[in-house]
Amino acid sequence: MRKYPRTEKYDLRWISENWMGPHPLWLLEELCEHMALKPGMKVLDMGCGKGITSVFLAKEFGVTVFANDLWISATENLKRFEEAGVADLVFPIHAEAHALPYAEGFFDAAISIDSYQYFGTDETYFPTTYSKLVKTGGQFGIVVPGLTREFPKGYPDTLKECWDADMFSFHSKQWWQRLWEKTEIVEITACYEIEDPKEIWQPWAKWAKVNLGFNDEELLNADTNNDLALIVISGIKQHTTLAE
Repeated sequence: MRKYPRTEKYDLRWISENWMGPHPLWLLEELCEHMALKPGMKVLDMGCGKGITSVFLAKEFGVTVFANDLWISATENLKRFEEAGVADLVFPIHAEAHALPYAEGFFDAAISIDSYQYFGTDETYFPTTYSKLVKTGGQFGIVVPGLTREFPKGYPDTLKECWDADMFSFHSKQWWQRLWEKTEIVEITACYEIEDPKEIWQPWAKWAKVNLGFNDEELLNADTNNDLALIVISGIKQHTTLAE
């Protein structure tokens, strides 16, 4: 598996106490290789969970982060940001993806790690909501769990026994690229599957089985044809709307 040197600086216990999906800092570090983040930029960390990706963005790139999540309270995240010494750069927000309290064109970049699939598969979400938050010339970047290709049933036969309803948000890189490109709002700058996705997924899967009773480990073991993927997508906003 490839190395993630920025992430190695962070305490493993702190990461595992606060992660909510496959290693979020590895995924974020992978994504950031395709983004140009600079101090002073305003960045939306959408679906930030317990905010460790927001801490990483502030410490590694000096950006101002709006740490947005629905499941974790802003007060709880604020305490973590204070403990991490980044409360001057990271602002916790509690908001649902379809009711975001931000002005249009407010952000220089919008990032989402292991959460965009929960709300972004809707055909209208990117053009009517998400894209409007970022200024023209701004950046988008997401990493999502997915599949190496589309399947007639929505999932490969090998995963039938482990498949949960929310996994129907898993799609191929081609599917995701088409979803964004057809709006003509964004120019895709990267869209690919991360190498060795199971090696990234496995540490979380083992932890989640013991601590949460999740079935990710069974899912990975059942994937004998290597159909599961972790997909990186980045892009630059070209227009405000399709008609522009």
